[in-house]
Amino acid sequence: MDEEDVSPAYAREVGERLRHIRRQQGLSLQAVEEASGREFKASVLGAYERGERIVSVLRLARLSTIYGVPVDQLLPREGGSGRSARGGLPATGSPVRIDLGRLEALDAPERDLIRRYVGMIQIERGDFNGRVITIRSDDVRALARIFERDEADMRRRLDELGIRV
Repeated sequence: MDEEDVSPAYAREVGERLRHIRRQQGLSLQAVEEASGREFKASVLGAYERGERIVSVLRLARLSTIYGVPVDQLLPREGGSGRSARGGLPATGSPVRIDLGRLEALDAPERDLIRRYVGMIQIERGDFNGRVITIRSDDVRALARIFERDEADMRRRLDELGIRV
């Protein structure tokens, strides 16, 4: 696809995704400029986010590395909703907030499986704030089954691991 083939509407949608991910992570345009070693000027990032400039595939891949998200998460979602079907939490059950920093630093046998499961949820939701994620009661039950526990025991184990907020 050449630059001429990219519609202005699609460029705006890409820009909205870029802005959404950057803001989720609490980054200013200047902070991204600094994090990139000035590879991305704040003014150029702003133009990408407004859809005034078309970002190349190589630069999009570089931004995904800087933001620490899969490159496909910087592209518009099907249907243009910006959210996956799983994005909202159900009214029933008690959600659990997981501290992603503590999970990353965890030295326990459960770490890798929990990280993979939580990573899958982040990708589905497009939630890359990098600090805390809230998982549904159904997700806690699924983790419990993985570790051959019941839900209450899994919640206790998350507390013991120090990753539950």
